[in-house]
Amino acid sequence: MVLSRFWLIIFISSVLFVFAGLFLSNSYSIEYVLNGKKDSPILTGEHYLKDCSTGLQETLKSAPDGTVVFKLNSDDSNTSSTTYVLKNQTVQVFKGTQKADGLLETCKASLFDLILPLMAYLAFFCGIMQLLIDSGATERLARRLSPFFVKVFPSVPKNHESISYMTLNFSANFLGLDSAATPFGLKAMQSLQEINPDKDRASDAQIMFLCLHAAGLTLIPTSIIGYRAAANAANPADVMLPCIVTSLIGTLAAFFIVGIRQRIQFRSATLLLALISIIAAIIGLLLYVNSLDLIGKNFFSSNFSSVLLLGIIVATLIFAFIHEKKFKEKETTVFDSFVVGAKSGINTGVAIFPYVLGMLAAISLFRNSGLFEIISNWIATGFHFIGVSKEITDSLPVALLRPFSSSGSRGFMLDAMNNFGPDSLAGRLSSIFQCSAETTFYVIAVYFGSINVRNTRYALGTMLLVDLICVITAIFVALWFF
Repeated sequence: MVLSRFWLIIFISSVLFVFAGLFLSNSYSIEYVLNGKKDSPILTGEHYLKDCSTGLQETLKSAPDGTVVFKLNSDDSNTSSTTYVLKNQTVQVFKGTQKADGLLETCKASLFDLILPLMAYLAFFCGIMQLLIDSGATERLARRLSPFFVKVFPSVPKNHESISYMTLNFSANFLGLDSAATPFGLKAMQSLQEINPDKDRASDAQIMFLCLHAAGLTLIPTSIIGYRAAANAANPADVMLPCIVTSLIGTLAAFFIVGIRQRIQFRSATLLLALISIIAAIIGLLLYVNSLDLIGKNFFSSNFSSVLLLGIIVATLIFAFIHEKKFKEKETTVFDSFVVGAKSGINTGVAIFPYVLGMLAAISLFRNSGLFEIISNWIATGFHFIGVSKEITDSLPVALLRPFSSSGSRGFMLDAMNNFGPDSLAGRLSSIFQCSAETTFYVIAVYFGSINVRNTRYALGTMLLVDLICVITAIFVALWFF
């Protein structure tokens, strides 16, 4: 219900704001809201050629394509330029750039650029997961992890298969492998839905799992390091430790917030031992990585995740080969089992498409209407008024947009690194913001949409609170480290 109302508010308010801008003459055309593309110039006016200055007329007539660009300063940003385009006897004026794809472009991109690639990932990894199921590997993994998971998820039966899927999801997230984490996570939600007594209402176990997943505990922020390397950062991996610390605190916050709500017994010796072991393992890895030189860190960060993922795949195939008789008992083969799993992955992708489409369409309108920038500027002004440094407020758009759009917040992160430098506080803090939390509304839409859960209860509120904790933590961690 909360998600539905939030979606309606974003959609309706964005459309009304667009109409208000048109009728109050603040906008010349709203066509870009429907059909425009991200980073394209925005049409802000149109004049007759004869009404333009003599110099502009002569320049346009002599231009090969009838286009003239005037920059207000020497940077490479299109936001500081004005473009004049000669079209018949009129001159169109373009200023600024579009913040996101238009509504119709978003609908198309959500299918071709998001869902179809996601379906390919789902097909492959769901095929691998089917091998884990049919070979008996999930049963063994669940038995070994049950003593810990029954404390965190008391409503999940001991040795239930969902334990294995959640473990694989957390592991993939930990390694920064988003393409693998999503299939494992969707499979976990589907498995938890089988033991959910109220199919339309999110269970306690589903909320706990999703909040821990959304906290985004990451060991190797591979993509962030890659972006910083492309921006010529002195040490692209220097945000690795702050990212881990921030995401770890966010994950612990999610666990304790949901755990208090669900009355989990935190004094359990098994639970405390598991938490201490996880934190100790992370600290050990951090100390090891910190002992490496620059080339060693880059080599470790670029290969560690990939090696482990390939190791999981190979181990699964070898385990399936060794236990091939179990496939024969089920009157199937290893390859046929993989195909069955791949088909279920494709079906899952088809099922979640409408939920993703609806959420991304609303976010597209929200960005292009200008409402997001107004709200962002208000918040940044408020922070600046209470004494927060400008370098921090310069990076806040990344934190504000992260729950809505990963690509949008990534754009702000790249913009911050380009404008202020990758080694500036704003550039580094933007990187930490981008790494330390998930795209909350997208995650809610995909995971609950895949199992047709309509009542998400307190999941959205908790995830947004964790996002806020990650933002505050990221600021303190960045100031501490840099």
